[in-house]
Amino acid sequence: MASLTRALRRAAPWRAPRPLGGAGPTAEKSVPYRQTLKDESAAGSGPGRPLPPTAEVVVVGGGSLGCQTAYHLAKMGARGVALLERDRLTAGTTWHTAGLLWQLRPSDVEVELLAHTRHVVSRELPEETGLHAGWIQNGGLFIASSKQRLDEYKRLMSLGKVYGVESYVLSPSETKDLYPLMNVDDLYGTLYVPKDGTMDPAGTCSTLARAATARGAAIIENCPVTGIQVKVDDLGVKRVSAVETPYGTIQTPCVVNCAGVWARALGRMAGVHVPLVAMHHAYVVTERIEGIQNMPNVRDHDASVYLRLQGDALSVGGYESNPIFWEEVSEKFAFGLFDLDWDVFMQHIEGAVNRVPVLEKTGIKSTVCGPESFTADHKPLMGEAPEVRGFFLGCGFNSAGMMLGGGCGRELAHWIIHGRPEKDMYGYDIRRFPHSLTDNNRWLRERSHESYAKNYSVVFPYDEPLAGRNMRKDPLHEELLQQGCVFQERHGWERPGWFNPKGAAPVLDYDYYGAYKRQRHSNYTYNRLLGDEYTFDFPPHHHVIKNECLTCRNALALFDMSYFGKFYLVGPEATKAANWLFTADVSKAPGSTVYTCMLNRRGGVESDLTVSRISPGNPASPLAPAFEGDGYYLAVGGAVAQHNWSHISTVLQDMKLQCELLDCSEELGMLSLQGPLSRAVLQDVLDTDLSNEAFPFSTHKLAKAAGCTVRAMRLSFVGEMGWELHVPKADCVRVYQAVMKAGARHGITNAGYRAIDSLSIEKGYRHWHADLRSDDTPLEAGLAFTCKLKSGIPFLGREAVEAQKAAGIPRRLVCFTTDEKVPMFGLEAVWRDGEVVGHIRRADFGFAIDKTIAYGYIRNPAGGAVSLDFVKSGSYELERMGVSYPARAHTKSPFDPDNKRVRGIY
Repeated sequence: MASLTRALRRAAPWRAPRPLGGAGPTAEKSVPYRQTLKDESAAGSGPGRPLPPTAEVVVVGGGSLGCQTAYHLAKMGARGVALLERDRLTAGTTWHTAGLLWQLRPSDVEVELLAHTRHVVSRELPEETGLHAGWIQNGGLFIASSKQRLDEYKRLMSLGKVYGVESYVLSPSETKDLYPLMNVDDLYGTLYVPKDGTMDPAGTCSTLARAATARGAAIIENCPVTGIQVKVDDLGVKRVSAVETPYGTIQTPCVVNCAGVWARALGRMAGVHVPLVAMHHAYVVTERIEGIQNMPNVRDHDASVYLRLQGDALSVGGYESNPIFWEEVSEKFAFGLFDLDWDVFMQHIEGAVNRVPVLEKTGIKSTVCGPESFTADHKPLMGEAPEVRGFFLGCGFNSAGMMLGGGCGRELAHWIIHGRPEKDMYGYDIRRFPHSLTDNNRWLRERSHESYAKNYSVVFPYDEPLAGRNMRKDPLHEELLQQGCVFQERHGWERPGWFNPKGAAPVLDYDYYGAYKRQRHSNYTYNRLLGDEYTFDFPPHHHVIKNECLTCRNALALFDMSYFGKFYLVGPEATKAANWLFTADVSKAPGSTVYTCMLNRRGGVESDLTVSRISPGNPASPLAPAFEGDGYYLAVGGAVAQHNWSHISTVLQDMKLQCELLDCSEELGMLSLQGPLSRAVLQDVLDTDLSNEAFPFSTHKLAKAAGCTVRAMRLSFVGEMGWELHVPKADCVRVYQAVMKAGARHGITNAGYRAIDSLSIEKGYRHWHADLRSDDTPLEAGLAFTCKLKSGIPFLGREAVEAQKAAGIPRRLVCFTTDEKVPMFGLEAVWRDGEVVGHIRRADFGFAIDKTIAYGYIRNPAGGAVSLDFVKSGSYELERMGVSYPARAHTKSPFDPDNKRVRGIY
C-alpha cells in the first residue's frame, strides 16, 4: 500500500500551474465509503409523481437546504409545499459533503443556528420518523498553534457558556491524552467540544424528505425547472407567478432558490442577481488507521486543514489560497466529481501529516473533488430578493450547508410564512449587499476568492478585506487619502477608519495573495497596517484613535460620513407612510429632524435613522427635490442602506401608498463637525445664525457654506455639540476645505469611524446590528422614547411593543464598565451573582472616561422581567477569554448622562 505522501507524488506529475479559470467535471465517480440517494433505475425517467397544478411554495433544489426548508415549512403548517429536484435528492453538492458540525462560531446567531441543526438531526427527526438520521457524535477539536489562535478559541469558549455548549481549553499534554496519534509539539493548546459531530447527507436528507412528506409536502425528483414566470402588478411591482418544468407548470406566488451552485442560473430565470461563484472543493479519504477509531474531528486552522473521522479512516481537506473556479457550471452535472488537482491540494496533506504523523505512511482510498458555492463574505444568501417579490434565496452556503441547514431552513420557512425570520438574519440576508454589487463580477470574484482563502484565518476585530476595494468612493476620498486616511470597506463603500500620522496608505488592486501567477504587492502599507492590528489586545494604533476622540471631546473633529444612505420619501401619502413606518412622530413642521426606529410586526428594530421634514425644492436639486404633497429626508447608515431601502419599499408596496422613495446617496456628501468648538468654526463658514435659539438641536435648514448651498442639521452621533452638512457631490471638496481652514486655528482634526465607535459607545448611542438588531425591541434596547405610544397614531410593530410593555421586558440592554483596562470586543459572557445572564454585543474603550465600555443584553435566570431594579441589584463580571473581570452596570450613559453637551452646555 502506497503511503499518503508517496501516493501524492505518484498521482501528481508535473503540470503547468492552473490559470484563474477552472476545469469541467470529469466522468461520474464512485465514492465507496459514502452512500448516496441515487437510484440508477429512476434517473432521467421523469418525475415519480404528477406535478400539482398549484402550490403555496415551490422549493427548487433537493440538497440539504432544500430538504430542511421543505421540512420546516411543512412542520410550521404550510400547505401546498412542493420540492423540485432536477435529478435525485443530494445529487448536486450535498452528496459529497464532509457533513461536519462544529457548535461554536464567533456569532451568537450562528451558535443558535448550529444548535438547531444538531437538535433536528440528533433528536427531532429520529423521534418523528423512528429512523437514524445520520448523526454521529464524536466531538470536535480546534488546534491552536499560536497565542492569537488560542485567544480566539477562548473567546468562543466564553460565548459557549452563554448557550450551554460544553467546551474545554486543553493543554498540549491533555490534547495528547485525548488524541494519542496527534503531534502536539508545536501547539499552544486546543479547544475541545465533546458534543460536536458529523452528519451523513444521505441519511439526513432522506429522513427530512420522509418527515416532510408525512406532513403533506410533495418531494418530486427528476423534475428540472426550465423557467420562472414573473408578473408585474398594478403598482409596477414584479412578483413570482409560476414555475415551469418539462412536465408542466405550477402556479405559485413563492419560489425558494436552494439550487446551490446552480442558483445563479435559476435567479436569471426570474431576473434576480444571485451573487455567488462556483469553485472546486476537495478532500481525500485515507485507508484504515489503527488507533483512529472514536477520535474527535479536528480543525487545524493555522494549517488550513480539517481531519474528519471516517469510521476507521480520516477525510482530509481544507481551504487553499489558489482554489479552482468552475467557470462554466454544467446543467447536467449530478453525482459527479472533478479530477483532483494535486498541485493545489498538496498543502493540505503537508498540514495533515504534521498534525497526525501516521498519515505519512497511510494510503489514500479515494479522492473527492466536487463543486461548492461561495459568496463575497463567506456567508449564505437568504431572504426575499429585492428585485422580485416572492423569490426567496437559500443558497451560497460556502461548504457549510449541512451544518447550517437546520437552523437556516427553519428561519427561511418562518421568513416565507410570516414575512421575516425569528432570529436576526441580517448577516445572511441578500439585502445586506447593495444592488449595484450583486451582479458586479469583479467584486464578486475577488471577494469570494479572498473569503475562501481566509476561511480558516483568525477573526480579528479590526480586519478589513483587500479584495473588491475602491468600488464606491465618496467625493472626499482622494482628499482624505492624502491626509493619511486608512479606509474601511463596507459593502463596496470606502469610508474613513482612522488617520495614519505617517502618511498615505492607499488600497491597491487585489493581488489574489500571489495565486494564479499574480505578483504579490511588496511594501504594501495598507496591508501592513492591517497586519499590525491582528491582535486581541489593544491595537498598536490605540493612541491614534485616542487622539482623534479626545480632540473631538475637547475641541472639534471633522468626520466624513458621505457613505450614508440618503433617501427622500415624498408624495401625497408620504405622511401616511411615515406615520406607519417610523416609531416616532415625524409629521412635524418642515425644519424638524427626529431620531426614530423602524420596526417589524414582532416589534424588532429593522433600522434606526434620522427623518427630517422638508419643503419641496424650486427648482429641484439633490438637496431639495420637487414633489407634490409631503416630503421627508432620511439619513441611514451606509452599510445598511440597501436593507433600509428594501424594508421601506416592501411596506410601501404592501400598503399600496401613493408616495415615492428616491435615492440620492451617490449625489450627496455628508460632513459632520463635532465638538465644543464646532459652533465657533462653523459660524465662520455658514451664513446662518448657529445660536441655540436660532438653530436648536434636532433641527435643520438650507444654508450657504463657502458659496455652496448645503443642508445643515444640528445632530450628533458622538455626544457633542455639532452639525452635519449634507452637500451636493460637486461641492464637497470646496466645503470640506473651507471648514478645515476655519478650524485650523482651533485645533481641528480629521477623525474616522474607529473614533465614532468609541465616542458613540461612551455616550450610549446605539449601533444598528450591534447593540440594536431586528430581534431586539425598542423597550429592550432602551429606546422607548422613540415610540409614539402616548399618541393614538398606529405604527408598524406597535401592538407587539405595547404587549411587551404590559407583560414586562424579558431582557434589557445594559452598559458595563470595567476598572481594569482590558480590551473587549464583544462575545464576552456576562455573569450576574454567579450565573451567566447574557453576552456582550459591542465593546470599545472610552477615552474620556478612561474605561472599557461594553453593552450586552441580560436576562433574568428565574424567567421574570428584567427591571431597572433587577439591573441595579446584581453583582457583575465580564468573562473575557476564560478570565472574569469585575464590572459595574450603568442605567444611564457613563458620559454626560444629562445630555448637556449636545445642547451646547459645557
